Amino acid sequence: MFIYGLEHEVILMSKLVTMYARCGSMNDARQLFDKMPKQSVFLWNEIIRGYVRYGFYEEALALYHQMQHVNVIPNNFTFPCVLKACAGLSDLQQGREIHDLIMRSRLELDHFVGNALVAMYAKCGRLEDARHIFDKMPQRNVVSWNAMIAGYAQHGHGNEALELFREMQRVGVILDSFTMATVLSVSSRMGALQQGKRIHAYVVRSGFEWDVFVSSALVDMYAKCGNMDDASQLFDKMSQRNVVSWNAMMAGYAQNGCHREALNILRQMKQTGEMADSVTIGCALSACAQLQTLQQGKEIHNNILRTGLELDVFVSSALLDMYAKCGNLENAVEVFDSTCYKNVVTWNAMIAGYARNGHERESLDLFYKMLQAGEKPDSATVASILPVCAHLSALQNGREIHSYIYSSGLESDIYVGCALIDMYCKCKMIEHAHKVFDKIYKRDAVQWTALIAGYAQNGQGDQAIKLFHQMQVEGIKPTSTTIASVLPICADLTALRKGKEIHNYILRNGFESDVFVGSALVDTYAKCGSIEAAHWTFDRILQKNVVSWNTIIAGYGMHGYGEDALKLFHDMQKAGTNPNYITFIAILSACSHAGLVDKGWQYFETMRHQYGIIPMVEHYTCMVDILGRAGLLDEALDFIKKMPLQPDAGLWGALLGACRIHCNVEIGQYVAQHIFELEPQDTGYYVLMSNMYAVAGRWDEAKRVRTLMKDKWLIKNPGCSWIEVKKKVYAFVTRDRSYPQSQEIHAMLENLAGQMKEVGYEPARNFALQDVEDEDKDFGLCCHSEKLAIAFGLINEFPGISIRVTKNLRVCGDCHTATKFISKIVRREIIVRDASRFHHFKDGACACRDYW
Repeated sequence: MFIYGLEHEVILMSKLVTMYARCGSMNDARQLFDKMPKQSVFLWNEIIRGYVRYGFYEEALALYHQMQHVNVIPNNFTFPCVLKACAGLSDLQQGREIHDLIMRSRLELDHFVGNALVAMYAKCGRLEDARHIFDKMPQRNVVSWNAMIAGYAQHGHGNEALELFREMQRVGVILDSFTMATVLSVSSRMGALQQGKRIHAYVVRSGFEWDVFVSSALVDMYAKCGNMDDASQLFDKMSQRNVVSWNAMMAGYAQNGCHREALNILRQMKQTGEMADSVTIGCALSACAQLQTLQQGKEIHNNILRTGLELDVFVSSALLDMYAKCGNLENAVEVFDSTCYKNVVTWNAMIAGYARNGHERESLDLFYKMLQAGEKPDSATVASILPVCAHLSALQNGREIHSYIYSSGLESDIYVGCALIDMYCKCKMIEHAHKVFDKIYKRDAVQWTALIAGYAQNGQGDQAIKLFHQMQVEGIKPTSTTIASVLPICADLTALRKGKEIHNYILRNGFESDVFVGSALVDTYAKCGSIEAAHWTFDRILQKNVVSWNTIIAGYGMHGYGEDALKLFHDMQKAGTNPNYITFIAILSACSHAGLVDKGWQYFETMRHQYGIIPMVEHYTCMVDILGRAGLLDEALDFIKKMPLQPDAGLWGALLGACRIHCNVEIGQYVAQHIFELEPQDTGYYVLMSNMYAVAGRWDEAKRVRTLMKDKWLIKNPGCSWIEVKKKVYAFVTRDRSYPQSQEIHAMLENLAGQMKEVGYEPARNFALQDVEDEDKDFGLCCHSEKLAIAFGLINEFPGISIRVTKNLRVCGDCHTATKFISKIVRREIIVRDASRFHHFKDGACACRDYW
């Protein structure tokens, strides 16, 4: 009886252990297991299988080793479980040791063990080993094929996965739903819509379309291939849906930029009673972040707290990312601090959140805290933190991170390489950027674009254009981003011909419909002085966005065509494009250049009251410029004193420039005091003050300012002008004699001076800005850089061709008057772009109507 009772108790305990393990109550299962006087290999397998089923891989392997220690021999049911645990931990070393034991046990050819080995090696990235075992298997079932196909798919070998799928069909293996879902996921990753459609046809023929697992994979495939119409139709036809189906639709809409539709799917999902999981919540929070719908994001946060999902690291990372992208950094930090388990994604989201909200120093500090916490940064981390170093000009920190990248083997990552190039470029270390570029073994358009943009940012436009041509010689096709990086170089150099060449390239290669490229091209033509070509290009942008409209409005404003700029703004409103804060900077600037004071006030109020845009310092600066240029200096000063923001040096500088134009020394002195407190080392403001004194004939004060500049070791930037002649850009500096054709240029200017005097021109000697004899003043005015460039253009350009000149400073009054006379004498249009706007001289008049 006792023996019978003991045996009965062991059987009962065995059944209880099995029940607990299969129900996921692993603590109860283990406690009973440990109390049993005798444990069979079956029970060891049940506990190990339970651990693996519920993701306790380390516990499963520990129990496996304990099993061996007590001399229980693993069998063909043990090995598949522990191999799965090795795969879950990516523990290749332990997987190989178990493989050795399998071979010694002569179980390698066992059906279940072979499948587990294939899956373990595939998931650990050892595809050659997986394929070797797969090919040696005497009998392969659908699980074997699925494991190998999934391995290829997981590691980005889509073509190999699809080829194996086709071979599987050829040898007559009966496919299951897992096969279908796997190859559909491969098609979606590759963006292979036609392949996906062929698999869809097979699904229909085989009767798998009613399988919710396969149907969800089909929805996901169509969505990721950008075909949301077919995805939606399939989804609507599904008789049964699970959370995966809903997530596929949500993610599809989100990935295709349809964020409102993604949130609508969430509402529909709730109405059906389907419970959201972490993926659902992550998609919804991402949509809120993109739409900047903070309130809806907070509602989802409340739902997360009710369901307990805040403990999920994926959800907490998405939550703090949403708060950061919506500008609510306080809540983002609160979520980050309350997250018990932080992984690399959590740290990355917070680091990027700080940077996105202008807290670069905190972002950098958090990066170092991440290292101290023992979390290993990944490629996304360094790709986020390197731009922070660039923004802070923190070259030393950037170099430290570069060392980490090198030691961690991340230098081959495409985004990391680009971030390094960008960091060195923005820290003015262009040579280091080029060295990083040269070390990249396999370069694509992204790295080329980063280096081209870097040279452009560092004022080496010629080198950037050379790289643009070299890139094409090496067989790398420029992207829309590359072209948009090169075009501003043409604008900065006023290289209209080069811009036209790139425009031809755009037309030949089908980039003309790209709004990003089109907007850059509009900007280039506008800044090269051809506003007509800019408008022609703008009209051909099929889908105009706010950037396109802002660019053309700013272009017309820069050329002094204020009324045309305002008309374009009304066209923008009619087209249904909402203006942003940049739009109103362009509008107010256009009003300033055209002297539209009343219109300026009107749009300043419209921005606040109609569109709810809070004015920034830039908007207040434009208003000061509008009032100042119109001579309303007292009103401008009163406006500054009443504004709610702290004025910066640029805003005060706008008023100082107006004081210089209208010779108001009293207000100018008051303004200068504020400027010199804010920017004591900015040469431009000292020069502006000195010039104001000189124009007013107060030479002692002008000299005192110049002496102060010398004491502070401040050097005035000389006037410099550029002109493009026959595809080459030439630079001219005031009073410099080293430029080409010097004698011919001065002879041309002397000849023009004689002709101008005959028709009434008198040099405006007050713009000579030096207390010298009139003759010396006349010579100084004659040597201003824009006059030298104009003369060079007249000598070397064919008759009738417009002369286009760019100057780094504001055109002086004498040069402005002289150029009007020259345009009439030579019967040519002369277009001059100075530091603030364009002047179109033709037939003795300027389009600015002498208002600048």
